[in-house]
Amino acid sequence: MRILVSGGAGFIGSHIVEAYLAEGHEVAVVDNLATGRRSNVPQAATLHEVDLHARELERIVADFKPEVVNHHAAQASVKVGNADPVHDLEVNGGGTARLVQLCVQNGVRKFIYSSSGGTVYGEPESLPVTEEHAIAPRSNYGTSKYVGELYVQLAARTSGIDYTIFRYGNAFGPRQDPHGEAGVIAIFTGLMLAGEQCTIDGDGEQKKDYIYVGDIARANVLALTAGSGLVANIGTGEGITVNHIFNALAEATGNTVPARYGPPRAGDVRYFWLDCSRAKRELGWEPQVGFEEGVGLTVASLR
Repeated sequence: MRILVSGGAGFIGSHIVEAYLAEGHEVAVVDNLATGRRSNVPQAATLHEVDLHARELERIVADFKPEVVNHHAAQASVKVGNADPVHDLEVNGGGTARLVQLCVQNGVRKFIYSSSGGTVYGEPESLPVTEEHAIAPRSNYGTSKYVGELYVQLAARTSGIDYTIFRYGNAFGPRQDPHGEAGVIAIFTGLMLAGEQCTIDGDGEQKKDYIYVGDIARANVLALTAGSGLVANIGTGEGITVNHIFNALAEATGNTVPARYGPPRAGDVRYFWLDCSRAKRELGWEPQVGFEEGVGLTVASLR
């Protein structure tokens, strides 16, 4: 199968590229390398260094003739999105609209879109959060990711293109850059390995859903042949506190420097974890890598 992966030089995208290659698929990557790294792209994949808004993208899609397009290119920082909402929307909303339009024009069978379960729902009304929960983002980033969902579903209604939309929990694992809320594991790991002090926002008892990147990649493999018209949460269904993260990383790294506790982060969602029963029912997917195992794999990759 020919698969085009946008953002395939990034953290999550590069793991998906590896998973597709391991299944014997032909993979092309489009990435402007604004945050992705050339070294993340396996040699067996073809890398096109191009922006989603560039005219060259039209030629790339037309020449490669992908059967599936997996869209992971994004402006992925909540902080950056709040500082520059126009840029955030241009990349996450406009970039998605352009790519899905090219897919329709070139007869692509399926579009797989990465959304954000950690931001599109906003403050949970109940836990765990199901896909039927109200959409009420508290950030520009969450809003723009949901706008991308709407463009994908509009294309499906008007053209018949198939799709799967995944709403991820907080991804972690090898190759993660220490930016954004979900980057706390990468940030703490880097500091601990350098013998520096970590700062925990608030009391550290805020609890989020952290999902290992390899499990995300596996969901994207399953979506190649299943999950038609599906919107599904991808997480663990369990919340992990920041204090637990700190202690697990301290054990894995041998860190002995105690944490510093700072003020709570304004606007932060305190409790959040996802109900992932739909993904299990429709895709046969469930997480396989436990939190401590994932932490160990992450630390090992950074030593």
